[in-house]
Amino acid sequence: MTHFHHTIDYIELNVSDLEASKTFYEQAFGWQFNDYGPEYAGIRAPSGDGELGGLGVGDKAGPGGTLVLLFSDDLDASVAAVEAAGGTVTEGPYEFPGGRRFLFSDNSGNVLGVWAKA
Repeated sequence: MTHFHHTIDYIELNVSDLEASKTFYEQAFGWQFNDYGPEYAGIRAPSGDGELGGLGVGDKAGPGGTLVLLFSDDLDASVAAVEAAGGTVTEGPYEFPGGRRFLFSDNSGNVLGVWAKA
């Protein structure tokens, strides 16, 4: 799967019941998943190469609960760019299966994430 620097690359949906949500999206849209434990499942890309997003239990589901992730070729440079532009890093950078990422708040209070391959 090809990733492009600083483009929307991955969407995480907060859910209250992982299994029920997987069933819903599978039945409604034919989505398939990669399971990473009882609180997270990756949404497989239709091509079968990689993932387009994920379903996660823990954060509140509902309006404002979706996390948009951008891809970065250089995560540390992206952290610096976010801070230089006036954003606030709210989590990370930290390791996760498949790489590293951080979350930030923009000047309007929107929270987004940026990830990079390990």
